[in-house]
Amino acid sequence: MSDPLLEVRGLSVDFGPTRAVAEVDLELAAGGCLAIVGESGSGKSVTARTLLGLAGPGARVRAETLTLGGTDLRRASAAQWRRIRGRRVGFVLQDALTSLDPLRRIGYEVAEPLEIHRLASGDGLDDAVFGLLRRAGIPDPDHRWHQYPHELSGGLRQRALIASAIAAEPELLIADEPTTALDVVVQQQILALLRELRAAGTAVLLISHDLAVVAESADDVAVMYAGSVVEQGPAAAVLTAPAHPYTAELLAATPRIDGPIAAAPRRWAPPAADGCPYAPRCPAADAHCRTRRPPPVTLPDGRRVRCLYPSRTVVPTTPIPAPPVAPPTPNRPPLLEFREVTRHFRLPGGSRNLALDSVSLTLHPGEALGVVGESGSGKSTLARLALAHLAPDAGAVLLDGQPWSELRESARRPSRHRVQLIDQDPLSAFDPRDSTAAIIGAALRRIRSRAARSERIDELLRDVGLEPSVRDSRPAQLSGGQRQRVAIARALAAAPDLLVADEPVSALDITIAAQILDLFDRVRHDSGAALLFISHDLAVVRRLCRRIAVIRHGRIVETGLTAEVFASPQHEYTRRLLAAVPRAAGAALAKGTI
Repeated sequence: MSDPLLEVRGLSVDFGPTRAVAEVDLELAAGGCLAIVGESGSGKSVTARTLLGLAGPGARVRAETLTLGGTDLRRASAAQWRRIRGRRVGFVLQDALTSLDPLRRIGYEVAEPLEIHRLASGDGLDDAVFGLLRRAGIPDPDHRWHQYPHELSGGLRQRALIASAIAAEPELLIADEPTTALDVVVQQQILALLRELRAAGTAVLLISHDLAVVAESADDVAVMYAGSVVEQGPAAAVLTAPAHPYTAELLAATPRIDGPIAAAPRRWAPPAADGCPYAPRCPAADAHCRTRRPPPVTLPDGRRVRCLYPSRTVVPTTPIPAPPVAPPTPNRPPLLEFREVTRHFRLPGGSRNLALDSVSLTLHPGEALGVVGESGSGKSTLARLALAHLAPDAGAVLLDGQPWSELRESARRPSRHRVQLIDQDPLSAFDPRDSTAAIIGAALRRIRSRAARSERIDELLRDVGLEPSVRDSRPAQLSGGQRQRVAIARALAAAPDLLVADEPVSALDITIAAQILDLFDRVRHDSGAALLFISHDLAVVRRLCRRIAVIRHGRIVETGLTAEVFASPQHEYTRRLLAAVPRAAGAALAKGTI
């Protein structure tokens, strides 16, 4: 058997007294795919960055073995790392907006690794960039080449980042949530691209919270919790017969496109300092688990599991019941209404792009309406119009039956708190100088008592699965998933009548996403707030939304009850979206194999 391309033994990463990664072992062969899954803060991204020499300031890295193609990375100098990054190891980050230079056009971003490593120049460079943009699934590369990151949708930015990462044809591609911002059709294009790269010999280290994507893509899976790998082995075994209770919890909480909706998420609790870190959440934990840290155990099928009692795996099977939501009363107008709304955007050169074309929608109090479609289909434009951040070129947007889009901002301001946004790019929406407490507290100014305001901040943090210890953290110090939860807490702080959620759980791991979806349900039920839920994740929409609207090229092509649309889609585009959804992980659960 040939030597592995990447070999990691006993990797630990400390930040002061905090151990972020503890004794991690990984192995990846050329052309193979290893997926790392786990909650936000479990150590996945720190592990990935360490493999690039980017663990961060103040990090103390130790490893028994850390090699790439025979090169000992423990002894790599700064100059050696610069030669390795991009050329031998490509890196796709989950925050495309922060990874791309806002002052450079996309074409130059993709060209940079080719120029740095002297792989192309002149006309050959231009041809290579166009080819990479097309290969990453970016439509109209001649036009997109000249755009800046802020002019692209989240999905297009992510694809541009992927094009840059694969430009130098690296031996190893580290992909940290590479499909998070992508719709299911483009997601399939990216997964096909990863398969193509693997066929050519590129190894892929995939970090993802989407277990269906992992099941479709990975040969092996490593499940991380509190900095340690708690279960590792062939994907087919790990995802169909989990031996560690945490793996079972991840699988049970995964939204599915068919079969049972989802299992109720367990109560979140911080990892234990003594004994098994997972013990506070484990339904099978006993006194031994709380006092002894489990060593790795090798099972007969070759999997390694850190659990004292791997045979006791308990899988929650109770589906989450949808809370009762009062049907709209005939004599009450919808909370939000779009009436034949059309919106254009001016393009370079004077031409205009039709973003929305005669869109009509209604949303009643307490209702959740899912809006799905490809990147660039008009979903985010719809959200901005609902928020009155944009005005329609034709038609009208009404709030509670009254003009909303037509009002002057001064007239709209007293009602602004009634409509709150949960953005897909929270980092760009936060002041980088503000602490978490200041970000959430800005929406609580109506609470005059400082003590009461502080107590409410802690309550909101707990609601979204964050510990009060993050109060003093600034946005850059939080993981992508933590920032998204802060954005949700800030939106809920205003006690809105309407939540406009633009990909609100795309950056969250499975168990936290399940908690957030449950939270949305409770908010709708308890307060009557409506939810305009924009997502590319059809399984999440099925879990949360009773009604769905499918949008393509700015037009609503199909709308109706979610269950009916999924069971019998009428439009060819809807059928295409449903056919593109990865199902492997959910299929095992639906069949009851775990």
